Amino acid sequence: MSLKIWLDGQLVDQANAKISVYDHGLLYGDGVFEGIRVYHGKLFEIETHIRRLYDSAKSIRLVIPITPEQMKAAIEQTFRANNFTDCYVRAVVTRGVGDLGINPRNSKSPSVFIIADTIAVYPRAMYEKGMAVITASYIRNHPNAQSPRIKSLNYLNNILAKIEANDAGVPEAVMLNHEGNVAECTADNIFIVRDGKVLTPKVTDGILEGVTRGVIIKLCAKSSIDCVERTLQRHDLYVADEIFVTGTGAEVMPVTKVDGRVIGTGEPGSTTRKLIDLFKQYVRG
Repeated sequence: MSLKIWLDGQLVDQANAKISVYDHGLLYGDGVFEGIRVYHGKLFEIETHIRRLYDSAKSIRLVIPITPEQMKAAIEQTFRANNFTDCYVRAVVTRGVGDLGINPRNSKSPSVFIIADTIAVYPRAMYEKGMAVITASYIRNHPNAQSPRIKSLNYLNNILAKIEANDAGVPEAVMLNHEGNVAECTADNIFIVRDGKVLTPKVTDGILEGVTRGVIIKLCAKSSIDCVERTLQRHDLYVADEIFVTGTGAEVMPVTKVDGRVIGTGEPGSTTRKLIDLFKQYVRG
């Protein structure tokens, strides 16, 4: 079927959803985006996603040409126009059409487009068995170069780390920060479980503040599971009892091997399974 894409205020057929080759989002990765889930016909954690989108835009001095309320309405309009009740939505804001120079002042009108489609980041069977990961040689952005807290269109270092994962025959790679500490994966946040305590890197360790990550932290608090944000090193991954990653696309995925080292029993652990169940209940709720 031909999807309907929201493009600068209008729903257009997928084949006609085009932007200019002079758009600075394409030429320079100058823009921001959000990935949002729809479950049972409802936008998941939409207020958090919208806030992060506008925070990212503000940080790079990009003025989104519609209000947060209009953005939310456009996202809703898009997935409903495609008759989805469960899907993934990508909302993108670019600097807009400019010239071949880098100066953003020459891009007069930011562009907004919204895609609603299905997504399967990992095979369903992997959620039962867990997955293997590696640690990448490519690091997350230095916070004084480009803050990892900005969800920008420039994902090149993540992509290079993903290529390393592909070369190693695994679906995901852990990325370290400029100090050599654990940051996050190429598209997911990471958690470990050690002696019954859930640990995850701090925001200042060079991570994107994941929406699903926030939900898991909240679910831990509600379920009296001790969850602490703290700096982690690669060694902490190797000696963890359990590891899992979270993301809008991935949801909650167990990790059972890191750099060839088996984690725990080699199967998803009890805390991970409990949090997967709690997340599913939260989504249904």
